Amino acid sequence: MRDYFLRRLLLIPPTLIGITVIVFIITRLVPGGPLERALMEAQQMNLGGGAGMRSAGQNMAISQDQLDRLQEYYGFDKPILVSYVDWLGKVATGDLGSSYRYNEPVWDVIKDRFPVSLYYGLVTLIITYLVCIPLGVLKAIKHRTVVDNISSILIFVGYAIPGYALGSLLLLYFSVKLEWFPMGGFYSLQFASKGTWGQITDLIHHSVLPLLCYLVGSFALVTLLLKNHLMDNLAADYIRTAVAKGVSFRKSVTHHAMRNSLIPIATTFGQNITLLVSGSFLIETIFDIDGFGLLGLTAILDRDYPVVMGIVLLASLLLLIGNILSDILVAIVDPRIRFH
Repeated sequence: MRDYFLRRLLLIPPTLIGITVIVFIITRLVPGGPLERALMEAQQMNLGGGAGMRSAGQNMAISQDQLDRLQEYYGFDKPILVSYVDWLGKVATGDLGSSYRYNEPVWDVIKDRFPVSLYYGLVTLIITYLVCIPLGVLKAIKHRTVVDNISSILIFVGYAIPGYALGSLLLLYFSVKLEWFPMGGFYSLQFASKGTWGQITDLIHHSVLPLLCYLVGSFALVTLLLKNHLMDNLAADYIRTAVAKGVSFRKSVTHHAMRNSLIPIATTFGQNITLLVSGSFLIETIFDIDGFGLLGLTAILDRDYPVVMGIVLLASLLLLIGNILSDILVAIVDPRIRFH
C-alpha cells in the first residue's frame, strides 16, 4: 500500500503539468486577451472612445516600439510553449507571476482571499458531515415514516433551489425587511476595534446567510448517499446473520453496516476538498464576499491570466491531494481494501 500512495504522489507533478499546459494554451489562443484590451483602451483614449480597434500598424494609437514592449510585458513576445516553460520555471521557484489587474504578485492576491474561502469551506464541510451522517442513519432506520418523508421533502426542496437564488431571497427578507442580518461582507467596518468575543459574534452574524446557501446543495447528496447504502447493508445477509446470533440491532448498525456504508462517503470526501478554495462566485457576488470564487470569475473576465493560472494550479493540486486522501480514508474504513 505504501508503494501505491508513493506512486500516486509521484503522479501529481506530471498531472499538474498536463492540466496547466491545456489552460495556458487556452489563455493564449482565446480572443480578447490583455494585449488586445490594452490596444483598444489606447485607441479609445486617442480617438475619444469613438473608434474601434484596428489591426497593429494601421492608424494605431501606439507605436510599434510600444506594442513590442506590451507584448513583452504580457509574455506574448515568445512562442506558447516557450512562454509556458518560462512560467513553469518561475512556479518551481515559488513565483506565480504578477497580476495584470492588481499589479501585485499573484500569490499575494490569492493569499488575501484564501482565508475567506477557507473559513466558509471548512465550516460548510464540518457542518455537512456532522448533520448529514446522523440524518442519513436516522432516515435509513426510519424509512417510510413521517420523519423520513418530511426530511426528504425538505432536503429535495433545498437541493432544487440554487444557492444564489436562495441568497437573494434571504437578503430581501432577513436583511432588508427584518434587518436581522447585514446586507453582506465578511465582517463589519468596526471589526478591528472590537474585542475577541465581539469579533467572533460579528463574524458569525455575517456568516449565517451565506452558510445557509452553501449548505443547501450539499445536504441532499451526502444524506441520501449514506441512507441508500446503509439500507442496502441492513438488508444484507451478514446483518441478518449477526442479529440471528444475538447481536443487537443497534450494534449491527453502528459496528457493521455503518462502516461499510461510509465507503462511498469516504470516496467523495477528497473531491470536497476543492470547496475549501473554489467556493461559489455567485454566492460571493450576492453577499459581497471577496473570496476565491469571485476572484477567479473576475480574473477570467478581466483576462488576468497569471491569476487564472495560479487559481487553476492551486485548485488542481488540492483536488489531486484530495483524491489521495479519499483512498486513505477508504482503506481505513474498509480494512479489506488493499491498494497495489
